[in-house]
Amino acid sequence: MKSKTMLINVGITAALAALATGAAISAQDRYTLKVPNGLEFSEFRGYERWQTISISQNGGLIAVILGNPAMIEAYKAGIPGNGKPFPDGAKMAKIHWNPKTNEAYPGQPLVPNTLHDIDFMVKDGKRFADSGGWGYGEFEYDAASDTFRPGTLTDKPPQGNDAKCGFACHTAVKNQDYVFTAYPKR
Repeated sequence: MKSKTMLINVGITAALAALATGAAISAQDRYTLKVPNGLEFSEFRGYERWQTISISQNGGLIAVILGNPAMIEAYKAGIPGNGKPFPDGAKMAKIHWNPKTNEAYPGQPLVPNTLHDIDFMVKDGKRFADSGGWGYGEFEYDAASDTFRPGTLTDKPPQGNDAKCGFACHTAVKNQDYVFTAYPKR
């Protein structure tokens, strides 16, 4: 009887392992996504571990803006306030969430709920010479399928399906090297 129980346990364990492997294989690999004629999600691998530049609330969404080490060092050196441009290789990620009110906490703060989208920027003066040296990418998230897709013209705001999708908006801050987000005092 003991060997039969052991055999059943081994069988259950193997079945669960196979299911987990199958689920992992069928899950979307977001790092294969690319904005047509633009940025690839894979160019920002590891963005989850970047340092926080700032937070924001805009259009009903809350966001955290992250910077890779080159971006953070540029901010610490005084860019863009010192009139210098961000260096090639500087990258930003802006993660947007739909907010919810946390009723259990004092003051009932807004906190992240479901992921909405992730925006990326990279400074590469040669590759993106015609858009102020910056390339942009926006990836919409679908919670029901747990997948991302490149932004399109039907999204709000509309995304032009290329690395210049954010350039039109960012021209408003040309004197800040096309970057809206300041690096607040810490």
